[in-house]
Amino acid sequence: MEKKHPLPPFTLETALQKIQFAEDAWNTKNPEKISKAYTLDSEWRNRDKFINGREEIVEFLSNKWKNELNYKLKKEYWAHTDNRIAVRFEYEYMNQEGKWFRAYGNENWEFDENGLMMKRYASINDLPIREEDRKFKY
Repeated sequence: MEKKHPLPPFTLETALQKIQFAEDAWNTKNPEKISKAYTLDSEWRNRDKFINGREEIVEFLSNKWKNELNYKLKKEYWAHTDNRIAVRFEYEYMNQEGKWFRAYGNENWEFDENGLMMKRYASINDLPIREEDRKFKY
């Protein structure tokens, strides 16, 4: 059975580790690698899209990074319980027309006993920004 440490029940320390691991993985922009943190039947809501399972996660993330170029993400702890973590996040990206955006949002995560994420519900808002106003530069 696959395991993704740290495992629930989470402490503040292990919740912070889980968040940092997620941030690091998403910043690789590697859909296959990222999908391994989720259960085979993981359930997502991302903006207005509903995604189910690793195959759809890979497809969704592959398409995401074709349109969200120079993507850079920062996640921040909000709260946690036994097998749930809530995060606040922001990320920046450039679209295919060369315009910059900062996306803000919240995610609610629920994990199985093996530390794989079963549910991810993301509420996200995009704000156009000027390139000189970027926070996350490479």
